[in-house]
Amino acid sequence: MQHNDNITASYVRQILDYDPETGIFVWRVKRNNRIPAGSVAGRDNGLGYIRIGINGRNYKAHRLAWLITYGQWPSKHIDHIDGNRANNMISNLREASVSQNSMNRKLSIINTSGYKGVYWHTQVYKWQARIMIHGKAKHLGLFDTAEEAHAAYCLAADRLHGEFANYGIAEM
Repeated sequence: MQHNDNITASYVRQILDYDPETGIFVWRVKRNNRIPAGSVAGRDNGLGYIRIGINGRNYKAHRLAWLITYGQWPSKHIDHIDGNRANNMISNLREASVSQNSMNRKLSIINTSGYKGVYWHTQVYKWQARIMIHGKAKHLGLFDTAEEAHAAYCLAADRLHGEFANYGIAEM
């Protein structure tokens, strides 16, 4: 039996099948009386990530997908390109720094403008655009409309966040 902190790609491949096209894991072996071989492995941890229990320890499915595909644990965080934490298709996963992973965050649920990086400035009655870069907020300007502020955010995101830019528009 493998040590919980040191499971290897070969061990995971012995107990799980991973489909890189769907991102779904299936047990190759019977885990217990409730989980027969052939069952889909893992479940949502309440935050949208799929967790899979192996030898008494929970592992994030996206990290296991990386391990199985590339034969080693990721050296950085894993970013879900489309922002869907349950989408573990290997084409949707990439290594990222903490900062890069934050750049790709979706629109916050407490956002009231409907646009990422856009806030109502109550003192001047204008829309403010700002972007986070290396953990610090960078002011991008004040605008008459939320759409103008969001355009400024998008330009800055392209320049500062590159492939990790997420424009975060609320779905109406």
